[in-house]
Amino acid sequence: MLCAKIPATSANLGPGFDCLGLALNLFNTITVEKSTSWEIRLAGKYTENIPVDESNLVWQTMLHLWERVNYPTPRITLTMENNIPPARGLGSSSAAIVGGLVVANTLAGNPFSQLDLLQMANELEGHPDNVTPALYGGVTLAVETDAGILPRVLSENSDVKVLAVIPEFLLNTSKSRKVLSSQVSRPDAVFNIAHAGLMIEAFIRKDYTLLKEGMRDRLHQNQRAALVPGLPEALSSALNNGAYGAALSGSGPTLLAFLAPEHTQAVAEGMVHTFARHGLKAEAYPLHITPQGAHIL
Repeated sequence: MLCAKIPATSANLGPGFDCLGLALNLFNTITVEKSTSWEIRLAGKYTENIPVDESNLVWQTMLHLWERVNYPTPRITLTMENNIPPARGLGSSSAAIVGGLVVANTLAGNPFSQLDLLQMANELEGHPDNVTPALYGGVTLAVETDAGILPRVLSENSDVKVLAVIPEFLLNTSKSRKVLSSQVSRPDAVFNIAHAGLMIEAFIRKDYTLLKEGMRDRLHQNQRAALVPGLPEALSSALNNGAYGAALSGSGPTLLAFLAPEHTQAVAEGMVHTFARHGLKAEAYPLHITPQGAHIL
C-alpha cells in the first residue's frame, strides 16, 4: 500500500498574481493498493461531482506520467480522501494533479525529480503559483523562465496564523479569469511589483506588519469583487479586527487573512458576519502554513 498527502494552497496572496503562493495544513490523501481490478473510491468531506471513472483528474494525471516513461498501467484501487473544498480558490485541482504525479512517479520507481514534476504539473494545470507550494510547501515564488518554472521557497516555518473564510458557493477559475482585463496600465503594474516585493520581505524577515500594505492589489481583486458579494467589506473587516493583511485566495471565493492567534475569533466573526449581510453563508477555518508539500507517508 502507498499513501500520499497533498496540501491545499492559496495563490496570488494579493499582488503576487500567478507567482506567489503558500501551502496550508488542509490535506487531501491518495491511497493506492494493488488489486485484481481497477477502482476509484472516494472519502472525505468533498465527494460530490468527482468522477470515479477513467476521466478522474488524479487518474488521468497518473496515466500522463506513465505514458512518458512507458510504464505499464497497473491494476490498482485508488482511495481519494478529499478535504480540500473544490472550486473555492484553495487549489483542489492542483492537489489532484500534484498528488497524481507524486503517486505515479513513486509507483514507476521515481524516474522524475521534484523539479521535473513541477514542470509537468505546470504544463497540466497552468497555474505555477498553486502547483509550486503544493509540491514544495511553505511560501513560494514561482518564476517563469525560458527553461521552465524556477521555484523559490521564501519561508518554510512561518509562525503567522492563517484564517481561510470560505463562502458557500462555487466559483470556477475559468469564470473568474474572464472578468480580468487583458491589459494593465503601467502605474498598476508598478504598484503590484512594489507590493509583491513588500510581501516577499514580510515573509523573509517575518515582519508581518508589512502585510497590511503589502497585500494590496490592482490587477485582479477589484475586478473579481463583482463575483464575490461583500468582498471589499470582508477584507476591511479583517483588518479592522486585527489581521495583519487579507486577500482573495486564488480566484476566490475564499478569503485569506494573516493574523496573530489572539485575533482569530474577532477576525473570523467579523468576516463571516459581513458575508451574511450580503446573503452568503461562510465558514472560517483557522489554519497555518505547512512547510511540507506533497509527500509519500
